[in-house]
Amino acid sequence: MALTIGVDIGGTKIAAGVVDEEGSILERVKLATPKDSGQVAATIAEAVNTVRQGHEVEAVGLGAAGFVSADRATVLFAANMSWRNEPLQDRIGALVDLPVVVENDANVAAWGEARFGAGNGKDNVVMLTIGTGVGGGVIIDGRLLRGHFGIGAELGHYRVQPGGLLCGCGQHGCLEQYASGSALTRLVKAGAARNPEKAKLLLSLGDGTPEGVLGSHITAAAREGDPVALEGFADVSIWIGQAMADMTAILDPGVFILGGGVSEAGEILAGPAREHYQKVAPATGQRPLADVVTATLGPDAGIIGAADLARDR
Repeated sequence: MALTIGVDIGGTKIAAGVVDEEGSILERVKLATPKDSGQVAATIAEAVNTVRQGHEVEAVGLGAAGFVSADRATVLFAANMSWRNEPLQDRIGALVDLPVVVENDANVAAWGEARFGAGNGKDNVVMLTIGTGVGGGVIIDGRLLRGHFGIGAELGHYRVQPGGLLCGCGQHGCLEQYASGSALTRLVKAGAARNPEKAKLLLSLGDGTPEGVLGSHITAAAREGDPVALEGFADVSIWIGQAMADMTAILDPGVFILGGGVSEAGEILAGPAREHYQKVAPATGQRPLADVVTATLGPDAGIIGAADLARDR
């Protein structure tokens, strides 16, 4: 059985694993991401060479946050690594002596979920990764949608509110300013500041102040029925539901997968998002609609998806 290695390159950690054709991880390692971007390639190579010991490996797939060129070779732009036109395929290939393909990190996670996780069996899949920002990946007719320049499916950066909140991309009103973990935290902190008595449970999980509220506190409080936390999830879910309705008009997917750290809240997020999506989707009641599910592979989706995409080179 052909084995490949998938590498998930994050801002704080680099995770690598040997993956078989069934999507099972046979060997894995996790290393800290160097603060010096110039040292990242060496750390990726170290991770690959560590997990490949004792395995016949055919290729390596890299999942990197940022814009990746159409030929899957170069990271054109990555804010968290300060990479600009980084020839990552050539650098890593020279260090590990294996074929290497590079892909956007949200794309590889979407591919992993589509092939082996929550989207298994569906040819038309949209995944929204709800974390600090909003990422995404789109699979149409069984193939990853990358676009002409290779940087398609930046779903967090389509504008849902003209003239809205300033986004890190430089534009105003992008989806991730309203539907991300950062947006959820902003909304809930504001709600707790307005009505601390109502947010008593939420505040008790932190240092007692709205400023001390973390994303993990919000999810935990929502599970315990904290009204301010639940209101925050409801607000974010409306934006997600509307985004799915808009994407349905264009892509007509069979399933939407909600991934990323915020999706760990499960139905607290997915339930209201699904309900709003079904209410506002075009021609609702007159057409079939996509399923709305949460991701099942967790943090392994990037490793599994990158490894599987390395087989297509």
